[in-house]
Amino acid sequence: MAQPSPPSDRRPAGVSISLMPAAGVSEAELTQITEIFADLVSAGAALGWVDPPDREQVSALLANVAEGITAGESSVALAVQSDDGRPGCDGTGERIVGIAYWRRYTRPTHRPHVDIEKVAVDPRDHGGGIGRGLMQALITSAREAGVEVITLDLRGDNVRAIRLYESLGFTRYGLLPGFVAVGQQRFDTHLYALDLRVT
Repeated sequence: MAQPSPPSDRRPAGVSISLMPAAGVSEAELTQITEIFADLVSAGAALGWVDPPDREQVSALLANVAEGITAGESSVALAVQSDDGRPGCDGTGERIVGIAYWRRYTRPTHRPHVDIEKVAVDPRDHGGGIGRGLMQALITSAREAGVEVITLDLRGDNVRAIRLYESLGFTRYGLLPGFVAVGQQRFDTHLYALDLRVT
């Protein structure tokens, strides 16, 4: 049987990945990010919310994460699509199509490490390499911040994300059966890590 080809590093034309400045995002970008989170959660994505977050919740989250950027306590990657004729651009001919971030652990013995807390791609753009681009940007920023280990966790039914993380070198170090509660449903949590000291 033929070996599967390695995942592509290519993203759709017109998509760029950059790190969010400590100043945060514009009002239009905040609206776009809120819509991405809300659309994903409405469709059942596991992003930590049971109900779709509103603009105020997303604004507070981004402000909290932005506070740590200058000190190397956090990093936020944004995927931006140049105007492709679809609605939703912010007036500059661009729209946010993905966001991901990590935060440094606060426990003193875990300070060399960070946790990727959210990776979200606009549902209209799934499968185009945007998630990979966001993850690569976060891995690079973690290396530059002197991070030793990157951790993340995800729901066990997110097979596409599991394949992505494993293709980037993350290894599973734990499993919590039935840990995620969504109403009466229970899902396993998979725990992954990327040790930057050996890669």
